[in-house]
Amino acid sequence: MRDRAPDLIIGNGVVVTCGPEPQVIADGAVAVAGELIRDIGTTRDLRERYPGTRFEDVGGRLVMPGMTCTHMHLYSTFARGMQLDGDPARTFGQILERLWWRLDRALTEEDVWMSAMMPLMWCVRNGTTTILDHHSGPNAIPGSLDVIADAVTRAGMRASLAYEVSDRDGEKARDQGIAENVRFIEACKRNRSPLLRATFGLHASFTLSDETLRACVDAPGACEAGFHIHTAEGIEDLIQSIRQYGQPVVKRLDRLGLWNDKSLAVHCVHISPEEIEILKDRDVNVVHNPESNMGNAVGAAPALDMINRGVRVGLGTDGYTYDMFESIKVGNLIHKHNEADPQAAWGEIPLMAFENNSKILAKYWDVPLGVLAPGAYADVIVVNYWAPTPITSSNWYSHVLFGVSGGMVDSTLVGGKFLMRRGELLTVDEQEMAAKSREMARRLWERA
Repeated sequence: MRDRAPDLIIGNGVVVTCGPEPQVIADGAVAVAGELIRDIGTTRDLRERYPGTRFEDVGGRLVMPGMTCTHMHLYSTFARGMQLDGDPARTFGQILERLWWRLDRALTEEDVWMSAMMPLMWCVRNGTTTILDHHSGPNAIPGSLDVIADAVTRAGMRASLAYEVSDRDGEKARDQGIAENVRFIEACKRNRSPLLRATFGLHASFTLSDETLRACVDAPGACEAGFHIHTAEGIEDLIQSIRQYGQPVVKRLDRLGLWNDKSLAVHCVHISPEEIEILKDRDVNVVHNPESNMGNAVGAAPALDMINRGVRVGLGTDGYTYDMFESIKVGNLIHKHNEADPQAAWGEIPLMAFENNSKILAKYWDVPLGVLAPGAYADVIVVNYWAPTPITSSNWYSHVLFGVSGGMVDSTLVGGKFLMRRGELLTVDEQEMAAKSREMARRLWERA
């Protein structure tokens, strides 16, 4: 496959390869063979090397790898504009009870599909090509991950899916959640679609008993897939863990055997230096979600400290946005503000977004993602950005940080196929889906 002749050259662009040794190629091009990148170089060199290959002239635009998101909630779609009952939520726990748990209990199977499809389209529009999703819907659990997988496949994106097991909706929902994770993990092993992978989802320490967590650890394929769990996001999680179990969250979950090199510890806002060392020693993947943490007023995660101590920290959105460029911008700001240091996070945020996310995804996919390099998946975005100053291998991140947003994405390819070309979505009728989604959301709001 890697020796296959290219069938497409994307050229006449400014190519930024990203990855651990990023290159900037003026008048650059990417040669695509099937679902993989075959070659990278100048437009002239690649057109001479592969004469007769279909050529996509991007007119001097920026060419980058598709953006990746290591923590997402597709099911949150219908929360937009949803009115909350009672007094305004003042704590993270109240936000969960008055919005998110009210929403997820109202989801039907039909809602699950649509609430996935809409943000998948937004991901494509914003140049996000791979996500690690975390689903909840306690009254429509069996087969729900297949429903989301159908939407992912139709949209043409890549996603790893998980169902968040919790005790909060009773034993039946808990057992169905465990079974759904096990079933989907096995299905992904059998089918090996290049678009789909699985992790084992868990909600958070404060809604999971030791009994339930032991059942999850013992579930077939669970540890091999890795656990995907919200970790010490709100202070409530830490307080409950210490009061009930005598240990902070990371230590408690370590005692129960949840941590390994495929596990995802999401947020990690309220953790201690000792717990950071546990995450490092177990080679756990941490996911930082700066916009969500600010929006929920739970605090600023010690992400910079974790990186300095050798923890692999990636960047997600928690469903707060589908635009990873936005997450980069907020990640850059939250730590400068928190540290009162204008130099803070200059190196750590691009490390999260452009290197560590790729390393995390490599735990699940055996072909590189999030980088433009021969042999990597041909997940490529073209951005309407014509730089006002020179772009070099030493300053490209400054251009991305200050000059690029998701709304500027012109074209998105996954596996060498255009999902959006010159601003037009090719796999889904966006207006038709949005009209159906509005009607379904109205009905859900009446039920919730």
